[in-house]
Amino acid sequence: MNTRAAEGPWARRTRSAVRSTYLVFALLGLAGATWASRLPQIQERMDLDTASVGLLLLLLAVGGLVALPLAGPFVARAGPSRAVTAVALLVGAGLGAVASGFALWRPLLLAGFFVLGTATGFWDVAVSVHAASLERRLGRALMPRFFAGFSSGTVAGACLGALMTALRVPVSLHLGAVALLVASVAPAAARHFLPRPATAAPSSRAKARGSGPQAWRDPRTVALGLVAMAFAWAEGAGSNWISLTVIDRHQTTAAIGTLAYAAFLTAVTLGRWLGPLIVDRLGRPGALRAAACAACLGIALFATGPPLWTGFAGALLWGAGAALGFPLGLSAGSDDPAHAAARVGVITSIGYCGFVCGPPLIGALAERTGLAPALLVVAAVTATSLALAGALRAAPRTTHEQAADAAPATPTPRVRTPGAHRADCRPPHRGQ
Repeated sequence: MNTRAAEGPWARRTRSAVRSTYLVFALLGLAGATWASRLPQIQERMDLDTASVGLLLLLLAVGGLVALPLAGPFVARAGPSRAVTAVALLVGAGLGAVASGFALWRPLLLAGFFVLGTATGFWDVAVSVHAASLERRLGRALMPRFFAGFSSGTVAGACLGALMTALRVPVSLHLGAVALLVASVAPAAARHFLPRPATAAPSSRAKARGSGPQAWRDPRTVALGLVAMAFAWAEGAGSNWISLTVIDRHQTTAAIGTLAYAAFLTAVTLGRWLGPLIVDRLGRPGALRAAACAACLGIALFATGPPLWTGFAGALLWGAGAALGFPLGLSAGSDDPAHAAARVGVITSIGYCGFVCGPPLIGALAERTGLAPALLVVAAVTATSLALAGALRAAPRTTHEQAADAAPATPTPRVRTPGAHRADCRPPHRGQ
């Protein structure tokens, strides 16, 4: 029997699932960047002051935080493919409500932001769980590159928004078109996800350990959530404060500040794309330690270096370091496939506190100390992840879960947990 021929259909299915997962991550980034790119027009048209804009962003964050504790059980019950299909329609509805509210009725715009935040919380968990299943199937780290796909989607959305603004395309038309795109393309892509394996019912002990409420009591899961929160804080602070700090500290123009922000985003994207190479060489704990050190050094250089070039160098190093913590935490939380959805929900919930709470706290501190010194707090928070890096080591899996995640009856290469330890970091099978 020809082994390559026997492996062919499954290999093609896996490659199709990988491409579809990249696309779904990119669409999520596109959806978020689309409304953000038109926020100045929304503010002007709706005659919103700064506090009102903050309310819009708070509605988005609250919607995400409400959804995340529920997302794990929902994804576990529905499966990633069905969950992404349902939530993509909800994302489209949220964007459509924002578009309609902009043109017609302000309360509808507010409801749209809340729905969009809620849908995004569910989407994050669903697509991350499927990404982790692909990591286990192929035996190599993929999560950072999937997040690079998300970053690419945000860049594409920002560029498209700038083009639509320059061409004076109405906000409602722009947002409505993207809503239709997301609601139609994401479900089509999700049909190519890996099928859910038939699993035996887990033991009562395993079920208790991995269920939604009990996942919050698992020390390793909470530690991974704290790692994700530290790096989310670093990434969120960079996205919100780098351009303003460059302008304030170096007395330069807004264009230079925007370039520094662009350098940060570029470093985040490249760091995530190259992340699997680092994980294969250092393992997940080693890669996390290297990323934390790079982020801390970059923040310190950015905040304290007097010449302007040190600001750009610090932003690049900061972005490259901040890129890996969140996806590596999700990857580690998904080692045990039977409990992946619940644990990813917990990790994402804790991690999002860094995105939601970190930047405003930096702003409040900056009122007393100035922006540059306040950013050193971000470095201190990121450094705390060094003590938790051991939580990223591969977790054991129970017998019935190994059978559930096994490859189909046709012969397949041996699967290993990505980045478990350096001795087990051989290059992946080229046929994959």
